Amino acid sequence: MNPIDYIEQNKELLFQTYHDLHRVAEPSWEEQKTSQYLVNRLKNAGILVKTFPTHYGIVAEIPGQSDQVIALRADLDALVQEVDGVVKVNHSCGHDAHSTMVLYSALALAASGMNPKHTLRFIFQPAEEKGEGALQMMEDGALEQVKLLFGVHMRPQFEVPYSHASPVIIHGSAGTVKGTIKGRQAHAARPQDGINAIEAAALIVQKLKGIKLETKLPYSIKMTQLHTENESSNVIPETAGFTIDARAQSNEVMDILTQRTHEIMEQVMEESGAFVQWKMEEYVPAAIKNEKAIKFAENAIKDILGEHQVVPVCVSQGGEDFHFYTVKNPGLPATMIGLGCGLAPGLHHPKMTFQLEALHYGAKILTKTIMLALEEY
Repeated sequence: MNPIDYIEQNKELLFQTYHDLHRVAEPSWEEQKTSQYLVNRLKNAGILVKTFPTHYGIVAEIPGQSDQVIALRADLDALVQEVDGVVKVNHSCGHDAHSTMVLYSALALAASGMNPKHTLRFIFQPAEEKGEGALQMMEDGALEQVKLLFGVHMRPQFEVPYSHASPVIIHGSAGTVKGTIKGRQAHAARPQDGINAIEAAALIVQKLKGIKLETKLPYSIKMTQLHTENESSNVIPETAGFTIDARAQSNEVMDILTQRTHEIMEQVMEESGAFVQWKMEEYVPAAIKNEKAIKFAENAIKDILGEHQVVPVCVSQGGEDFHFYTVKNPGLPATMIGLGCGLAPGLHHPKMTFQLEALHYGAKILTKTIMLALEEY
């Protein structure tokens, strides 16, 4: 059976799969039910499946005539966020949709009975929201022999309209700086005897605002959280914790921001007398464009949706750990397809919704991308 016909004939089952995955939303590193559901579906289709003892990621394969690999990646985890006043695990970033589309691409290609020129690999990774899953999958060999890599992400309506798609998402780099300031406690009537952790934090804020870079690319770095354990109004606080959000549209600019942050922390310690301890967490790199991979995706979008439905480039100031795959493997042809799906109000919004029909044509685009790559690569 032609893989595209398979997806057409199984449209309602595809929608049901999405609903099944949506109901079992699980946070990063805890995607047990999600993973087991996908493993069962893949194995029942006769697809080779590899799982791991320390996490719930999956590597599934359709063996080819060569050991070179064309790969397609999805993510598994959901967000923990407040929804209508209740904190819950919630799929508001579309990972359930991504897993559904990649699963059906695998099922469709397996059902075709083809003997592909190259091995086809389907990577279902954990912990994208923490920026850690891609690194773990690479450590476990998910990118061995991979010569082409594709991914997909649902896009808000204002970035890519419904029934359109982009062959490349240019995500920015993002990182979270977590830190602690250690000063010296004193009575508020004798501030000269203490080192005020809040004043040291204010100095950090002031110096961060003073960062001016000579670049046309957007960037930002700002303190987003500040807290102390001090419960008395007449005590100079000794300790404060803080969080800084850093973003840049290129990896080079993020490197500069990181260096400037280090310099600022050193300056604040010297000027305030406080000790500042900090580290970068939940870091993800910016996208690296690859024209070869983009061309395969663009031609697939044209074939499935039509030439006028292509959005040449989707620029997002959000981050994605997919780009670790290319940063850690220089020269790897890879791209992430941006799928227009009528998504509103936005990604990570607790009440995010999209048009289910996008899953249907999204799975077709992914499958066609793989088929074109097999023909031409």
